[in-house]
Amino acid sequence: MTDAAGHPLILVLNCGSSSIKFALFDASHAPLSRTPHWSGAIEGITGATPVFSAIDAAVEPLTLDAGQPYHSALTLLRQRIVDRLEDSRIVAVAHRVVHGGSKYFEPTRVDAEVLADLKSYVPLAPLHQPFALEAIAALLDEQPQLPQVACFDTAFHQSMPTVEKMLPLPRSAWQQGLRRYGFHGLSYAYMARALGERYGMAARGRTIVAHLGSGASLCAMQDLRSVATTMGFSALDGLMMGTRCGALDPGAVIYLMEIRKLSLEQVARMLYHESGLLGVSGISSDPRVLLQHEADARAREALDLYVRSAVREVGALAAALNGLDMLAFTAGVGEHNAAIRERICAGLGFLGVELDPSANAAHAPVISSASSKVRVVVEPTNEEWVAASAAATIIRC
Repeated sequence: MTDAAGHPLILVLNCGSSSIKFALFDASHAPLSRTPHWSGAIEGITGATPVFSAIDAAVEPLTLDAGQPYHSALTLLRQRIVDRLEDSRIVAVAHRVVHGGSKYFEPTRVDAEVLADLKSYVPLAPLHQPFALEAIAALLDEQPQLPQVACFDTAFHQSMPTVEKMLPLPRSAWQQGLRRYGFHGLSYAYMARALGERYGMAARGRTIVAHLGSGASLCAMQDLRSVATTMGFSALDGLMMGTRCGALDPGAVIYLMEIRKLSLEQVARMLYHESGLLGVSGISSDPRVLLQHEADARAREALDLYVRSAVREVGALAAALNGLDMLAFTAGVGEHNAAIRERICAGLGFLGVELDPSANAAHAPVISSASSKVRVVVEPTNEEWVAASAAATIIRC
């Protein structure tokens, strides 16, 4: 992967609990093109039917080692990339790492010492952190000379004021690292750049970005810097998500453990994997599927709660911003689900949000009406390009 000759490429890996997304970017020009040279994913790693997909190929079923499915997926992906390289070479690997704790605020080249630090943050992000670190460790062991760069989802939110980072717990909790960190930072970093480029000063006022995917959060920005966010200490906080609960009365957790006698592991599984849209509906974690089953009261109630959660949180962040000038939708649901956008915006009429139905149905860049007091936009995110650009900067220094 690192022969001396050949066209230079930067590989970006986004490793989740059941998927590995990848993208290759041409490193021969600065700045990097925002369109990847090649990209795709291995999905369903821990399920019965894992698949490989890429931008120029049909979805392909895979057979993974049942005992080590994730390691098997990494090995397979590496081989696919090597087969694809031809006269190219990998000059760096950039990893989306969810948590940088209170130490890592900038993209960082990873060595054994940094990797050990990052492993200590696994309890703060158990759903994502271990898998990125497994990929980093494997490459460090096999190709120690290959530069690897960790890009942290928490970094973008370092600009939040202290009052937004603090949790109302004893002071000792703050000293032990319990605070609002915020996540989806690579997405928000890209959105800050893209919105500034497209809308100029109009985006530098009071802006809320809604990153709505299988995981979801909101970020309040002032001058395109994070000033508040919904996802705090963990990836469970804030918005209701596909399988995660979002904001929850901590008394409910105490009840589940004290009265229902659920173990810590059972509660964690419930909150991370069995709640949200899937838990409430009992049908699916995907809003597209639930929209097709709204005759079923469970699907309808799950969608109602999902939309209500988003409306409540937008309202809270608008209060933190002392108003709202722009609302931007991004990520899988935000970019592609017009019905969800419409329902959320209908609940925000009190802020002066008014949608243009035809523009929304067409997924236009601007979906608000001419008379709307808040500009509502749809902007595709590009986390992989943010990570690749950071790696390019580091290896060129």
